Amino acid sequence: MRRYAIPGLFLVGVIAIVYVLISAGIGKPDENPLAKFATGELAKLDFASSGEPAGTAPFYLADGSSSTLDEFKGKTILVNFWATWCAPCEKEMPSLGALQKARGGDSFEVVAISVDAAEDKDYAEKRLGQLGAPNIPFRIVTPEQYELVYASGVQGFPTSILYGPDGTEIARLAGEADWASFEAVGFIDALLER
Repeated sequence: MRRYAIPGLFLVGVIAIVYVLISAGIGKPDENPLAKFATGELAKLDFASSGEPAGTAPFYLADGSSSTLDEFKGKTILVNFWATWCAPCEKEMPSLGALQKARGGDSFEVVAISVDAAEDKDYAEKRLGQLGAPNIPFRIVTPEQYELVYASGVQGFPTSILYGPDGTEIARLAGEADWASFEAVGFIDALLER
C-alpha cells in the first residue's frame, strides 16, 4: 500500500498544478465585451462607469452660445477634455483631428472641450487649428463653468470619454492616447458596427 501512496500523492499534486494553471489561463471572462479592445494605445480604457448618463451641464461654442452633450444623442461621440497648458493634451490633439477626419460624420464625432481660462479662449481656439485639428469645432468650459467637467467625473487632463447614441458612457481613458492608432480606429469601428 505504501508503494502506491507516494506516486498517488505525486499524481494528485500534478493534477492540482495543471488545474491551477488552466484556471489562470482561462480566467474569468470580461463582463464588458468591448474590454478586448483595451490593448496597445487603448490599454488604459476604463469601463467602470459604463452605462452612466452624460452630464447635462453646458459647454460653450466659439460664438459664446451654450450647448449640451444632449445635442449629440443619436451618434457615438468621443468627448475630449483638453487645455493649451497641458502638454499631453496638445500631443494627442493631432490624432483626434485625424480620427475626426477618418470616421467623423452622421454616426460619430470628436467633441473636444477646452478647459482653458476665459482670457485664453481666443488663443485656445487658434491653437486647436495649429495642433492639427481644424476640423473639430471649438468648444470651451472655463474654470468658472466646470459643472460639466465635475459631472463627467474628470480628474485630470486630458480625459476622453466615449458615449453611445443613447447618451450613456461606453468607456473612458485618462491621459493621452494616439486616437489615430490601429487599436483606436478599430475600437471606433466596432462601436459603430454595434
